[in-house]
Amino acid sequence: MRKKYLFFLLSVLFSLNVSAQFTRYIVQFKNKTGTPFSINEPSKFLSAKAIERRTKQHIPIDETDLPLVPAYVDSIRSVTNVIVLDQSKWFNQICIATTDSSAISKINNFSFVIKTEPVKRLMNIQKRSESENKITRNKFNESIKKITSPLSPPVSDNVYNYGYSENQIHIHNGEYLHDKGFQGQGMLIAILDAGFFHYKSLPAFDSINLNNQVIDTYDFVNNETSVNEDFYHGMMCFSIIGGNISGQLVGSCPKAQFLLYKSEDDSSESPVEEQYWMAAAERADSAGADVISTSLGYNLFDNPVFNYTYQDMNGRTTLIAKAATLAARKGIIVLAAAGNEGDDAWHYITTPADADSIITVGAVDDSGKVANFSSFGPSSDGRVKPTAASVGSGTAISSTTGPIQVGYGTSFATPNLAGLVTCLWQAFPDLTNMQIIEAVEKSSSIYNHPDDRLGYGIPDFKKAYDDLYQQQISNNALAILGNNFIKVFPNPFKENFNVLIKPQVTSNASFKLYDASGKLYFSKQIPLQEGAIQTIQFDNYQTLQKGIYILKFSDGKNKQSIKLLVQ
Repeated sequence: MRKKYLFFLLSVLFSLNVSAQFTRYIVQFKNKTGTPFSINEPSKFLSAKAIERRTKQHIPIDETDLPLVPAYVDSIRSVTNVIVLDQSKWFNQICIATTDSSAISKINNFSFVIKTEPVKRLMNIQKRSESENKITRNKFNESIKKITSPLSPPVSDNVYNYGYSENQIHIHNGEYLHDKGFQGQGMLIAILDAGFFHYKSLPAFDSINLNNQVIDTYDFVNNETSVNEDFYHGMMCFSIIGGNISGQLVGSCPKAQFLLYKSEDDSSESPVEEQYWMAAAERADSAGADVISTSLGYNLFDNPVFNYTYQDMNGRTTLIAKAATLAARKGIIVLAAAGNEGDDAWHYITTPADADSIITVGAVDDSGKVANFSSFGPSSDGRVKPTAASVGSGTAISSTTGPIQVGYGTSFATPNLAGLVTCLWQAFPDLTNMQIIEAVEKSSSIYNHPDDRLGYGIPDFKKAYDDLYQQQISNNALAILGNNFIKVFPNPFKENFNVLIKPQVTSNASFKLYDASGKLYFSKQIPLQEGAIQTIQFDNYQTLQKGIYILKFSDGKNKQSIKLLVQ
């Protein structure tokens, strides 16, 4: 009995001591009864772009989209010694700061409050000095190095001169999308990070600033709109997506529009940052973001009471993972860094990389070799993690003073892939976020044999584009064919054309291309199945001179001559 009593007493003292250290609390509301908003009038709380995203993907607007009941928030705000930090309509809660235990008691007595939970230990941690921030391994576990090797020549003659970023684009055949004109126009990317140091003045962002491509910024840590003076990590990630210095650095999606949100407090590590992230994700959703790129991950905190275990990495335990999953259910493509713990005692993914229905990104170098630091999957419930990999070892990034450097970390792999995913979605805007994610997975290098370092592998965006294009053609085949059984497109063409055919018989059909003088350029035999609509690609005819050509088709029973024009 005495031992039990002593244990009980120690437990109570420990609980009181821990409680006394908290200054941040989550206040959970019971309902949204009495809200002045209605799901039938979404334009009052969602942007037109956010509504359009839901409509195109047949996602209903529901109660989670409704803002919090203003009267509830005002009641909390009126309590003495309480500051409302941010809100979450998705989870019907707010985050507050207070050191007054009587204020917590008063809040708990409100009829509309379910509970309050502490989320942050009172810490007296000074912000790191600028010199400390420049160490090669910081809390983000990334390293930065100056470029010492000369520029290598471009891989090919592309619309962009990528400079140092050539290899990180080419490993995914990303230039294929850019050359087709898909560079992010009309797409909206939210970057959730720790600050975007001097993005308004650094040369990598000249084009973005000139064209007003940043349409919203907010610092959820300090409750202010500016993020330009904050930590550099987000700026470096931003440069990988949106930077544009011809011959030095070209981002993976340089013509998109951007939302820059600071959700990470670089001076400490605490669960309240998950709340900030959720608030930022909700703001991104309401603004109409198509894609969220986040290079943040959590498993250890300043107060070890809050530390996560590997078992928590199941996509259902942490607040930030649940928020990332809900963002995906709102139709957003979310990409999250796997983590840089691959060579540490904790070598697993961190959260929100464990979230369901998102793209979790591991790191490789530009030859495709996995980076030692890239965190291991799978999620603790056995799902493939990471989802895919991109260049995060030797990634070209903007420095804090302007010159291009190289960075090491899954933080840098994530925005590189995020930009190309955005360009792919731009090419197929009628597809859902999950259809785009599926196409990215299927295009990846080890899709049929995923592992715990690369996931499905390194995506190939030429393959993803071509596969989706063929699907699109097949889905619209009957409308394209009309009364014909064979059709060529595009016509005129430059280097490539396609033949769409609904075979009349089963045969080994022949295709022959002649110029206007009757010179034969190629002859191909293609097996066809009666009634099975098929698209046949004819690629890489850049040697053809401009002019008129004749494609002759024969299946042994039917013949067709089609005039083609090479531009």
